[in-house]
Amino acid sequence: MKMFPQDVTQTPGEYAMFMVLGVHDGSGVFEKVKNLCGGLAAIVRSMRNRFPDLEISCVMGFGSDAWGKLFPEQPRPKELAVFQEIRGDKHTAVSTPGDLFFHIRAKRMDACYEVAAMISDALNGATSHIDEVHGFRYLDSRAIIGFVDGTENPENDDRRAFAVIENEDAYFTGGSYAFVQKYLHDMQAWNALSTEEQEQAIGRRKYNDLELGDGVKPKNAHNAVTNIADADGNELKIVRANMAFANPSKGEFGTYFIGYAATFSTTRKMLENMFIGEPAGNTDRLLDFSTAVTGTLFFVPASDLLEELGE
Repeated sequence: MKMFPQDVTQTPGEYAMFMVLGVHDGSGVFEKVKNLCGGLAAIVRSMRNRFPDLEISCVMGFGSDAWGKLFPEQPRPKELAVFQEIRGDKHTAVSTPGDLFFHIRAKRMDACYEVAAMISDALNGATSHIDEVHGFRYLDSRAIIGFVDGTENPENDDRRAFAVIENEDAYFTGGSYAFVQKYLHDMQAWNALSTEEQEQAIGRRKYNDLELGDGVKPKNAHNAVTNIADADGNELKIVRANMAFANPSKGEFGTYFIGYAATFSTTRKMLENMFIGEPAGNTDRLLDFSTAVTGTLFFVPASDLLEELGE
């Protein structure tokens, strides 16, 4: 039984790099990936020893196709599959490819770069670039759209309870499902709204982050449609580690959404509420200004299982 999760319950941090890679076919390719599985902990440990104050971490995950190709002798995590797009009448949560995923965090971007460079060197010739985003902490942990991000995250011990597999899939105890989406924001349209209209779209006050009351909050507010519960009425949550990113000269402003969860079905239900609506048509108001241009599901094995995969 695998017990020790990777760093999926950490806060978003000051800086982050998100890398999505494709794995080539061919002699020696799979060996390089497996060698990195066994050696990633040593890379992070070395960096932490050199820079103990920078809170360096790195999470490694695998897409469905890659898991089957790399580890055919291993069981398959119950909910690991290629993400199926969610198409509503107005908005679509697209599905995009990805074999390997790396989520690197640190208090300085140069430390993120150093880890990424060592990973890239270890995988040289074995993988191809699909997507890479450099995220940063914006002001007091706000998204580019100006609202505090991650307010609905569980706290303390609840972070592990919602983000890490326990009894749901015993062989993969300590693992997690990571779902990632890159959102691009239409800032001209968003900034054309009044502060009150923006608050109605999010469901929170902009400056003090207080939640709007039920009598004021619209049913299609972002935090209303993503608030879900199980059959017994217990609230279901995920651990978000979202980061802002931007290329102002290109007019590109975005949020890199990443949700860690013990069951992907929780994340998918949130997405269905956003993109289709519950009831249908009650879609997330924020999607009128934010477009998901990627969408990929990865499985993040427990840290000790990750090392075993490299043996």
